[in-house]
Parts: sequence; structure tokens; C-alpha cells
Amino acid sequence: MSTTESLKFQPPSLIRELIRDGKLGRRSTSGMAEGYKQANIVILPTALAHNFKQFCLANSGPLPLLYKSQPGESRCPDLADQSDIRTDCPLYCKFQDGIFCGEESNLLKYSEELEDMVTFYLGCSFGFERAVQEVGVPIRNLEQNRNVSMYKTSVPCHAVGSFQCNLVVSMRPIPEGKLNAVAQATQSATDAHGAPVHIGHPGLIGIDDLGVPDYGDAVELHPGDVPVFWACGVTGMEAVKSCNCNAEKPSPGRCPDAADSIQAICISQEPLHFSVASDAAIQKIRSLELLIGADPGNRGIQALFIPDELLKACLSMSHAKSVLITSGFPTHFDQNPPEETDGPPGALAMAAMLQALQKEVAIVTDLRALDMFREVIADAVEQGILRSPIPLLSFQENSRESALRFLCYDGKVQTPRYDHLVAIESAGMATDGKYYNMRKVNIQHLVDPIDVLFRTASDIPYIATTGIDDGGNELGMGKLKDRVKKHTPNGDLIACDVEADFAITAGVSNWGGYAISCALYILRCCAVHERYLRKALGFPTVSHEKSWAAALPTVSKEEKLLEILVKFGSRSGKTGNLGMEVDGLPFHDVHSSIIEQLAEVTLL
Repeated sequence: MSTTESLKFQPPSLIRELIRDGKLGRRSTSGMAEGYKQANIVILPTALAHNFKQFCLANSGPLPLLYKSQPGESRCPDLADQSDIRTDCPLYCKFQDGIFCGEESNLLKYSEELEDMVTFYLGCSFGFERAVQEVGVPIRNLEQNRNVSMYKTSVPCHAVGSFQCNLVVSMRPIPEGKLNAVAQATQSATDAHGAPVHIGHPGLIGIDDLGVPDYGDAVELHPGDVPVFWACGVTGMEAVKSCNCNAEKPSPGRCPDAADSIQAICISQEPLHFSVASDAAIQKIRSLELLIGADPGNRGIQALFIPDELLKACLSMSHAKSVLITSGFPTHFDQNPPEETDGPPGALAMAAMLQALQKEVAIVTDLRALDMFREVIADAVEQGILRSPIPLLSFQENSRESALRFLCYDGKVQTPRYDHLVAIESAGMATDGKYYNMRKVNIQHLVDPIDVLFRTASDIPYIATTGIDDGGNELGMGKLKDRVKKHTPNGDLIACDVEADFAITAGVSNWGGYAISCALYILRCCAVHERYLRKALGFPTVSHEKSWAAALPTVSKEEKLLEILVKFGSRSGKTGNLGMEVDGLPFHDVHSSIIEQLAEVTLL
């Protein structure tokens, strides 16, 4: 019997001849006829063909349609010379009414039945193996002389009629340093599933154990390898198991262009999770980060700056279904209300975009500030700044158990209520357990223990956290506390001790909120990232782009919101002025200019 290595450079016609003669047995064809396309095959009664074609078009990631035969057509002239679908597959699985009822080595005895059946030729990931090897990426299953590992996921495909099933993925262990290379090498191979649909922990897509694949063989990861998952044509088999008979016509949309370059970015170590985006989107977000890093207040914030925190935080937030935001810094302890004008505008800018992206969003703030926030939000809705009211919450109980119940359904870490927590200009607990403004004044009596939520979230694998600051005493900035103590006036005392996964530093915290809103818009408009979010299932959602753009911060909306805050007594943080300024900087010419520049980069 021929070895896979000896068949590596053989033409497809020879491989088909060996299959017909029974000389390959039931072996996988991975690694054979290198450089040629391979196809998964689904053969269905003509009555089901229309719906299945629509199902393929609606889920082109796992089911890239290479060719659809005419009824009874056993050859495929568009793809292969002298082929015969009745004899050219190593193994055929037979299903009746969705139930597996046996295997066949060929279909010659069904020739009459096949006259009223249609064959679908669907792209296979074996077709991109050569491109992957050419960029220096090892293929572990070939090294281990095994078939690729394939798994059922918890990700539902876009249903068409009664073809409805969950996505099946193939997994290949890839060295972390090769992730960008493998993503770029496979992105253009759209007829072989294209770029990965998930990179990282298998549990995030419903896979319990990599050692127990649903199809294929278990493949061992080497030290430093990351599990990388591609949409898989075995999804077609799961669809066949589900089928009845109904019709639904999907609508087309934009798919990633092969010219869209792609990068993989790590957004979580525990559980390990990578996201992807195009180079163009990443560069835009980096430009936003540079803009908000301006320091007109001369606070020396550059020392607190960590590159790409905006990018990573927004990639993580883009994957979230539910986001909890907290804001409100009672700087002016001797005023009623003690709130400053930095924080809430940025919080509402993020909330507006999250609403537009159809994510669940809520705000948690100090109990004493709830009424004011409620009135501000009501006015913001009335004036068109927000699409709809945002749920307002408070948290007072200072214990891990109460925090768990707040963050997770039934207090169980396996079922978090929120996927991402964001603190923007929110008072953070210092090392001594107190809360300080920039003037070293202890404002603990005005602050609820919302930081307990962040500390608790750090132990919950599926909740990410982001902090946005402009000084280092804000919630989440424990990640930067050594820098704050070294570079910020009074830093030894006021530095926040509570860490967030991502720490975004801005000249004014509001700007960080504006930048997140813009970056989320950029990511959702990025065809590479959008495909990854939907796991190459269904259709692009670009039809919603206008509603997303309408949620972006504008000078007009932010001016109105600042007027609302001033009406309810919020003051400038640095000066205490009750007027159109934030942190001592006038709205017009300073804040308005930043908003305009952010919009220019975003909509470029």
C-alpha cells in the first residue's frame, strides 16, 4: 500500500485511480496530491438540492460550494477530468431521514437512484496545506501520521429551511509565533474555508476535550502550540442529519477580500483566546490611541501608556455579548453632587455604540449618584444622544459572594451575566484601602465598593475587564501602579491597587470612551473581524453600518451631553467650574477637536 508521503506529489487522477481500485482503503487524503483542491461530497435527492444550496451559500465558511451537479451527473468536468463520484471517495456514509444507516466503499449499486440526486462538491481544508507549509508552518497531523481533528461546536449555523445544525471545525496546533503567517496563508483560500474562525481555548466554542474529537484523529499539541480552528466541511454531514424540507432565501453581503491582510491578536491568556482583524483596521485603532494620548493638561500621562491596550480591549469587547460599565468620580467632595464632568460622557459614548451593535449594556454606579444618572440618561434619550435608556444598577455589598451573585447567574462562574466590565474615570481603591482624588483627599465615604466586582471578575475566566484613566487613581489602574507611583504626583498614596486586564490611558478619560466607541465601529466594519465573529456563518452585517455610524460620538451630541451634566450640577474636575469644560479644558477647541479627529480617522 502506498504511503501518504509517497503520494504527496502525485496528480489527483492517480489518487482517484488508487481509490477506485481499493488500494487506499479508508485513509484520509490529507497530505496527498499537494497543491490541488480537495472536496467534501454531499449527495442529496433533487427535492432537497435547492435548500441545501442556499444553506451552503448562507454558511460559506464551512461549506464553500465548488460545484453543484445536475441530477444524475456523476462526473465533474469543471473540477476534474475522468472523475466518477460513484467510485472516487475512500468512504461513503449513508443517511436515511437524518439517521446514519451504514457505509459503502462505492455507490455503483445505487446508480439508478443517483439519477434523481444532486452532488455538492464542497471545499476542504486539505486544499490549503501546501500554502501553510510554504510559509514555514508545521502540520502536526501529518507529522504524526494522523487525520486532522474535527469537533462539533456550540455555534449554530445560519438555518435554511430544515437544514439547521451547529458548526463543525477542524483543529490544527500552530506555534504561537506562526499565527499571523497561518492566518494570512489561509485567508485567500476561501474555497478551502479561508482564515481561522477561532484561535485559543476550545471551551469558548463548546468543545470540552481536544483529546476526544468527534471526527478524525486526536492530534497532539507541542509546547508553545495554540489550537487553531477552521470551519469544516463535515458541517455538511451534520446538516444532512437535520434535514426536512422548507425554503428560505438568504441575502448576500460582503465577504473579506483576499487582499485584506490579517493579524491574530491575543486578547486573553486564561482562557487562551485570540481575535483577528485586518491590518487596515488595526492601524486605524492605533491612530485613535495616539490621538487620545495627547496631554494638554501636562500630567505626564505618556509614562502610563501601554501600546495596543485600546486595540486589545476593543477586540475583547467586540466578542462580548453583555457589557457592564461603571463611571462617576466624586472629586468635589464638598459639593452636591460631587461628580465631575469627566467619565459619564465617555461611558455613554461606549454605551451608545454597544446598543447599536445589539449588545446588552448596563451601567453600575454609586447609589447616591443613581438619581442623577437616571435624569441624565433620560435627557440624553430625549435629545437623541442615546437610542434607548440604559439599565442603571448599584452595588453595595462588600464581599466576594455578593459580587459573584451580581456578576454571574446563580453566583456560578460558569454562567457570567456580563462578559466585559469597563471602568471609566471611576474611583479606585488605593493600597491602604481608601479612595483618593488627585489632591490626596480621601473620598471613601462617597464611593461604593464597585472595585470588588473587578477583583472578583479577575478570578472568573470568561469575564474581561478594562480600565480607562488619565491620572492613575482610577479603577483598573492597578496594572500601572508602579508607573503611577513613580511618575504621578502623590502617586505613592493615590495609585489604584485594583487591576484590569486592559488599561487605557488618555489625556482625558472621556477621550478613551470616545475611542472605544470608534474602535468598536471600525472592527465591526472590518470584513476580516466580522467574519471571525460570526465564525464564517451566515452573511456579513454591513447593512447595519448606517445605524452603527449614527452611534458614533459627534461634537453636537457631546456638547449637548455636557450641557445636560452641567444642568444637573457636574463640575470640571480640575477647576470645579460649573460650565462647558472638562478637566479644566474648554469643550470647544480642545474636546471638540479631539472628537473631530477621532471621527476623521474612523470614517476615513
